[in-house]
Amino acid sequence: MIRVGITGGIGSGKSTVCRMFAERGVAVYDSDAAAKRLMRDDATLRERIAARFGAAAYRDGELDRTYLAGQVFGHPDALADLNAIVHPAVIADFEAWTRRQQGDYVVLESAILFEAGLERHVDRTVAVLAPLDLRIERTCRRDGCTADAVRRRIESQLDDDTLCARADYTIVNILESDLAPAVGELDRRFRYEARMPRA
Repeated sequence: MIRVGITGGIGSGKSTVCRMFAERGVAVYDSDAAAKRLMRDDATLRERIAARFGAAAYRDGELDRTYLAGQVFGHPDALADLNAIVHPAVIADFEAWTRRQQGDYVVLESAILFEAGLERHVDRTVAVLAPLDLRIERTCRRDGCTADAVRRRIESQLDDDTLCARADYTIVNILESDLAPAVGELDRRFRYEARMPRA
């Protein structure tokens, strides 16, 4: 079974691409949703987060995301500490999830695939790219936020040139009507590769 990592900056359409793979019967692991679930439910993870960021990280048994964001936003060392706690748990969860799946390949969806080192745990990588203005417009419409707020979030992510250089494949998402053929081509490629005998 091949493991495919799919990434892309905010507003690129990464989740839309992953949904299209899911519609083709491919199992998709949403690493962001998994991280939230693990920080909420994993007792060891909860203890380590509370030990590092204080008991206020959890309020009435629930993760206080606003508090935690305030602790790490603009504090690179604190963010690195949080990532060092959460990322290994997500990787272990992904590995266990993968062993339960059937099919030729699975997809790992992650906005920070390369930043988190998750590319070391997949066989192929795909970057979803889109023009900056379109990404800003999509995100403002989706989240009801300002263009400046979106630009600040984009500045904290890898740029498209870097993603393009590091990924094995790219999908440019300008018109959704063009996405289906691009996803279909990669789907056929991954299924073919998965069925090829290993050397």
